[in-house]
Amino acid sequence: RIGRSAGINTYSAGLDASWTLDVFGVQRSAVAAAEASARAAAESLDSVQADIATELTLAYVGLRSAQARRVFAVDNLASQQNTLQITRWRVQAGLLSDLEGYQAAAAAEQAAALLPAWQTLIEQSAFALAVLTGRPPATLLASLTPLGALPASPADPVTGVPTDTVRHRPDVRAAEMQVSAGMASLARAEAARWPTLSLSGSLGLSALTLGALGSAAAVVRALAGQVAVPIFDGGAAAAEVRVQRAALDQARVAWEAVVLAALKDVEDARAALRGNREQLLRLQAAAVAATQAAQLARKRYASGLVDYQTVLETQRTNLATQDGVAAARADVVADQVRLAAALGLGWRGPAGGPPSQTEAARTTPS
Repeated sequence: RIGRSAGINTYSAGLDASWTLDVFGVQRSAVAAAEASARAAAESLDSVQADIATELTLAYVGLRSAQARRVFAVDNLASQQNTLQITRWRVQAGLLSDLEGYQAAAAAEQAAALLPAWQTLIEQSAFALAVLTGRPPATLLASLTPLGALPASPADPVTGVPTDTVRHRPDVRAAEMQVSAGMASLARAEAARWPTLSLSGSLGLSALTLGALGSAAAVVRALAGQVAVPIFDGGAAAAEVRVQRAALDQARVAWEAVVLAALKDVEDARAALRGNREQLLRLQAAAVAATQAAQLARKRYASGLVDYQTVLETQRTNLATQDGVAAARADVVADQVRLAAALGLGWRGPAGGPPSQTEAARTTPS
C-alpha cells in the first residue's frame, strides 16, 4: 500500500546464483593450505602413535630383561646356598673356623636380598605396560609372569641418504606439511591483493496474481558482473603478506630443526648399537670364563684346595658377568628399537612379543 491507494499483492519465485572467478588463485591457495594443515595434523597423530609404540616395546624389553636377570640372581643364590652348606660341614669337621661360616652365610643372605628388588622391577615394568595398553595391571601382570625371551633382533635396516631416510618419520613429514601450508598461505595472501571478478545472476517469476506466474511475461532475468579492486586498505593486505612470509620462515626453521634432531637420533642410535654390540661380545666371553672359574673354584673348595675367599670372588665375578650379559643383550635390542624409531621404520616383534599398537588401541577403554 502506497499512501491512500488500494493495496496490491506481488507474487514471485526465483533462483539467485553468484560465481567468483578465482583468477589469481586465492581460493586454490586457501584449499591447498587447509589440505596441508590437515595432513600435518594426521602426521602429528602418527608421530604420537609411533612414540607410544616405541615406549611400549622398550617397556616390554625392560620387563623381559628384568626377568632374565632375576633368573641369574636365583642361580647365584642356589650356588651360594650350596657353598654355605659345604662351609658348614667343614666348620663342624673343624677344617674351617666360624669366620668362614659367617662369611658364607652373609654371602647367601646378600644373594637372597637381590630377589625382592628384581621382583619389584618386574612388577613395575608390567604396570608401565598396563598403562600403555589400557589394561588392568593385575591382569597384564598375570599374563606376563611366565618367563619370556627378549624380542628377536632383526637385521639392521638398509639406509640410503640420511636426509631421505628420515623422511619416513611422521614428525618430519608433519614439518614438511607445515612448510607446504605456509607456502600456500603466503600465495593466498599475495593473490588477495589483486582484483577479484565475480558474476551474479538471477532467474525467476514475478506477477501481480498467482495465476499469472505461469505466463511468459512473468519471467524476470538478471545478469551482473563486478570487479573489486583493493585500493584503500590501510596496508592490511601488505601486512598480511609479511605475516604469512614470517610464518613460512618459521615453518622452514622448524622443519630444519626437526630434520637435524632426526639425524641426531639416528646417529645416536647407531653409535649406541655399535658400542653395546661390542660390549655384549666381550661380556659373553667373560661370562664363559667366569662360569668355568666358579665351577672349578667350588670343586677345589670342596676338596680343601682353596680357601673360601677364592670361591666368594669367583661367584661374585660370575654373577656380575652373567648379569652384564643379560643387561647388554637388552640394551642391544633397545638400541635396535630406538634406531627403527629414529628412521621412522616402526618395529615388528615376533609372536609372543609386546602387544601391538592395534591391540593396545582395541583394549583401551572408550
